[in-house]
Amino acid sequence: MRNDYSQRRFIIGGAAIFIVIVYSLRLLMLQVMSDKYRKAADTNAVLQQTEYPARGAIFDRNGKLLVYNKPSYDVMVVMDEAREHLDTLALCEALGITRQYFDKRMADIKDRNKNPGYSSFTMQVFMTQLDEQDFAVFREKIFRFPGFYTQKRTLRQYQYPYGAHVLGDVAEVSQGDIENDDYYVKGDYIGKLGVERSYEKVLRGEKGIQLLLRDAHGRVQGHLQNGKYDRRPVPGKNITLAIDVDLQALGERMMEGKIGAIVAIEPKTGEVLCMVSSPTYDPRILTGRKRGKNHLALQRNVWKPLLNRSIMGQYPPGSTFKTSQALTFLTEGIITPETSYPCAHGFSFKGLHVGCHGHAAPLSVVPALSTSCNGFFCWGLYYMIGNRKKYGKPLVAMNVWRDYMVSMGFGYRTGIDLPGEKRGLIPNGDYYDHAYKGSWNGLTIISISIGQGEVNLTPLQIANLGATIANRGYWVTPHVVKSIQGGQIDTAYTKKHYTKASRAAYDVVVKGMRASATGGTCHALSRYPYVACGKTGTAQNRGRDHSVFMGFAPMDNPKIAIAVYVENGGFGADLGVPIGAVMMEQYLTGKLSAASQAWASALQSRHIAYGDADR
Repeated sequence: MRNDYSQRRFIIGGAAIFIVIVYSLRLLMLQVMSDKYRKAADTNAVLQQTEYPARGAIFDRNGKLLVYNKPSYDVMVVMDEAREHLDTLALCEALGITRQYFDKRMADIKDRNKNPGYSSFTMQVFMTQLDEQDFAVFREKIFRFPGFYTQKRTLRQYQYPYGAHVLGDVAEVSQGDIENDDYYVKGDYIGKLGVERSYEKVLRGEKGIQLLLRDAHGRVQGHLQNGKYDRRPVPGKNITLAIDVDLQALGERMMEGKIGAIVAIEPKTGEVLCMVSSPTYDPRILTGRKRGKNHLALQRNVWKPLLNRSIMGQYPPGSTFKTSQALTFLTEGIITPETSYPCAHGFSFKGLHVGCHGHAAPLSVVPALSTSCNGFFCWGLYYMIGNRKKYGKPLVAMNVWRDYMVSMGFGYRTGIDLPGEKRGLIPNGDYYDHAYKGSWNGLTIISISIGQGEVNLTPLQIANLGATIANRGYWVTPHVVKSIQGGQIDTAYTKKHYTKASRAAYDVVVKGMRASATGGTCHALSRYPYVACGKTGTAQNRGRDHSVFMGFAPMDNPKIAIAVYVENGGFGADLGVPIGAVMMEQYLTGKLSAASQAWASALQSRHIAYGDADR
């Protein structure tokens, strides 16, 4: 009997201990190992609301407002609070959406493949970019839709229809953006292109947060501990660009109906005064709720208006490149200012002929630059690559040549403060050894001396060549941002890069470019009220040649260096020179004369059918 009682006591005691352990483990799981109920409790008591900062404004170099903010509102939903008996039709009517949109949006929010990290207890983006009018209508009815809230945001606005490729745009973050920077969550916005992208962290500011107390019915009763834990948003910093919007507007006007680019640089500082890529688009179409539709149309456009040809277009520089050859040959002692070479309508040697237009010959380097003589520069390269006494073999001579080109900013990205810059192509000795299996000489590669063959530059690099010559031997990394509110631009944009060419060589090349402006291929510059230096280029192409111009003004104490590149535009003097001349007058004098206004209108009307372009 006593044994039975003892057994029962142990069984009952063991069962009690087992029950206590089970309940303890379950309680531990609920309180520590699972945050589901904690989140539910916290969310019922406290509403965490993000306050978004105002994005920094963008101004041009003269203080003109280019980009600013306009109030916008997002509709947010906490799925756990959105009741099943929600009046869906009334909600759709209040927001001006269809039932199909509502069903799809709610399904997408719950889809963890499309919305990683989804939680039914936290705010999810239901709809973005309501304007003030639509927001006012919805706000009056929001009490009827439990679980739905509004969140104030800002929407980018662009003051002018110019500078789309420089300014860029803002759009909703991708999953990749979220993974790369924990600042962002689903529904946030980020700069996608241009300055909006490259200066995103400067412009975006810092988010704030509000912790709001709610009662059992979900109504907000005030701030948690009177706002002790709230954090105010920090607005983004304003940015001033080096761009002159009036110059930009003129460039875009004159490039209408053409494919190509214009880049202008202030030589002493490297500040980009204008950057035109054509065809272009109005940046204002990539704002608001139609952004996606408009962006898709731009993507599908066969002429690629989203492509910034100023920094992404890689072209043969044509005869503008002859200035770099003259600098190299003079510094290396291949020629002197007095050295003359023949030109019998071009370079002819050992059965090879490179054509040239008619002009007096033989001639030295200054008239060779003025008349854009192909023969002179072909002879110069031939004698440099073949100078075994100085270099030993062509590969060594070629690499010396390459080093000069790289020092002038070719073959690599300049480092401009915009995304997507291309590097172009400058070949070296190894390149040709591989291409020709070690059997090559100056004749094999003669076309690079006149900016053809394997040489490719971007319009930015051509403009930078002009700035380097204007400075007589150095360049500053080109940049589109002039200053940042309360801060400084990166020191990379203030450092001078000196080339391998001598000051004496630059003085000779400047004389040649000035002679071109007074009586050579750039003679149209002589009619303008400033002392300009220029060099034309006619870049050969499978179709019609490209029209190229590179120049600067004034000759002494230069204020602007410019490159114009018009695909299929013909001779450099046809379009490149007149466009560059009008642009320089606008910047140097602040306005155009009546004659130049007429020129600008005529140039604007000279369309080159896109269908004629060699794509």
